[in-house]
Amino acid sequence: MYQYPYHPAYYYAVPQEQRMNTRQQPSLQQVMQSIRNEHGNLYTQLEQSGLNRGLADYLFSLVAGYTLNQANTNLPPYQIYNQFQAQVPWIGFLFNYYPENVLDRVLIRIIEIVLNAIGGGNGGQPDQGWVGWESLGGTLTSAPSVASWQQNRLDVFVRGTGENMYHKWWNGQSWSDWENLGGNLTSAPAAVSWGPNRIDVFARGTGQQLYHRWWNGRSWSDWENLGGTLTSGPAVSSRRSNQLDVFVRGSGNNLYMRTWNGSNWGDWVNLGGNLTSEPAAVSWNANRIDVFARGQNNNLIHKWWNGRSWSDWESLGGTLTSAPAVSSRRPNQLDVFARGTSNRLYKRTWNGSQWTNWENLGGTLTSSPAAVSWGPNRTDVFARGQNQDLIHLYRNQ
Repeated sequence: MYQYPYHPAYYYAVPQEQRMNTRQQPSLQQVMQSIRNEHGNLYTQLEQSGLNRGLADYLFSLVAGYTLNQANTNLPPYQIYNQFQAQVPWIGFLFNYYPENVLDRVLIRIIEIVLNAIGGGNGGQPDQGWVGWESLGGTLTSAPSVASWQQNRLDVFVRGTGENMYHKWWNGQSWSDWENLGGNLTSAPAAVSWGPNRIDVFARGTGQQLYHRWWNGRSWSDWENLGGTLTSGPAVSSRRSNQLDVFVRGSGNNLYMRTWNGSNWGDWVNLGGNLTSEPAAVSWNANRIDVFARGQNNNLIHKWWNGRSWSDWESLGGTLTSAPAVSSRRPNQLDVFARGTSNRLYKRTWNGSQWTNWENLGGTLTSSPAAVSWGPNRTDVFARGQNQDLIHLYRNQ
């Protein structure tokens, strides 16, 4: 049976008593007044993409009305948005005229605002739902990598056409265009920041050797060759200012590490294991490093440094179809991401005392994920999508 496109006026056709019996919530007028008064930047983002304010306001009313009246408010915002699109199929025509990633991001933000106002979305907490996926364009020939050197700043690196490294960044308000940083990469890059306006990027280059390039706040260095014999892309973490620990899979599928101590590079150290993917690494204090990889049984394996010695490898299960990624939002907390069955993104969290179960975050990934946290309440995840584009998911948690 054909269902007419949803319109916010439907909200007023429902008797007030019935609305109040189902759940206490503000009116659509109240929500829209809040959006107009407190979230003018959302209108500005659409206006900058060519959408006039009147149409933007109408779209916001549609989405807000749907969320108030028809949505399952226990779902995360991106799932509500997907259901809204199915309910209002004509909205897809707008993507022919305006950037889809901008519309997606702004309309999902409207849903977040409404959920916060009505106490939905996993208890009304703005940090309980994942938002995305959004497409950020590009033509990726590898998995991405991401670093953050300050709050609300993201720097994403990928291998693109011509085996060059490409860079795109979020400055807190908008995404930059892609910039070409050259090189001759034979793997995905790996990036980390150890201080404000500092980024170090690594990749496997010709001859299976490790190459390094860095941003010092003013300009990019040339590529330098750090040697080694890499059988995977690298991973990198930083325990303190001006210190870097780089990890790779080397001969015998063992994990190898090389450290910059602030003045020179140490020798390669063999940390053993039997890796079937690139490693992933993160540090959450000056005496801690956690390293992950896919093991022989396509399971997640984990090894850590406690400031004095390395642990043995432990298996954390799962069925990985990619290398993992890891981020840390606060001391003694880890979020590990990997592509699993059906090319979905899966997450497992160490909450300080135990590992949670695997959680399916959806998506259709064609690469390993990349993850970073720029604060205790924020995690951003990136991957290559079905169209070889960069796709992005985030959570305020």
